[in-house]
Amino acid sequence: MASETSDRFRDLTVDDLVARLASAEPVPGGGSASAVTAALGAGLVAMVARLSIGRPRYAQHDALHTWAIEVGTELTDRFLALADEDAAAYARFGAAMKMPRATDDQIAARTAALEAAARVASEVPLRCVEACLELVVTAEALAGRSNVNASSDLNVATLLGEAAARGAAANVLINLPSVGDPELEGEMLAQVRDLLGRIEAISSSTREVVGGGDAREPIPGPERA
Repeated sequence: MASETSDRFRDLTVDDLVARLASAEPVPGGGSASAVTAALGAGLVAMVARLSIGRPRYAQHDALHTWAIEVGTELTDRFLALADEDAAAYARFGAAMKMPRATDDQIAARTAALEAAARVASEVPLRCVEACLELVVTAEALAGRSNVNASSDLNVATLLGEAAARGAAANVLINLPSVGDPELEGEMLAQVRDLLGRIEAISSSTREVVGGGDAREPIPGPERA
């Protein structure tokens, strides 16, 4: 393990992280893996912006690059924190599953604990999907307005963001039925579908711009999703 005092994903070596995912332990799982994947995509976004800022050829986009560096850096940190939160949420759900259920009171306590844990286990990956939208929006803004030699990295960032969003969404959907709140389930399901649709459309647009290789006009002030 990378650190004897911390189990945060950001403190692990890549080898340690992969070994944990490959182990027989249920935590960490797909939710944390999705968040880490998104962190890699956000890192690539920041890298592309840094490879573009200050270069005369892209000087008209310097404000965009500065913004993208800030967004990419902040998202990287947020995704890694979400990876930790996802692991903790699923561990809490696993603990609730093991609660005794020999009496009516025990069954009631276990049900309440499971529902509360499932809600958190749904909300955390949903926040990851939301952040993935910010990631692909930032990548799309850079497409055609950044270092052409790093365009493939921008494309990879978008692909990672979309994959992470779908992975996180899968965890939302599998945990929602255990929340015990049909109204909330419907609302979150609709939100997930909307987010995935927007992410897919933006990612597709980014791939088209990158593939075309055409330069685009500056934008006055990129807005976060």
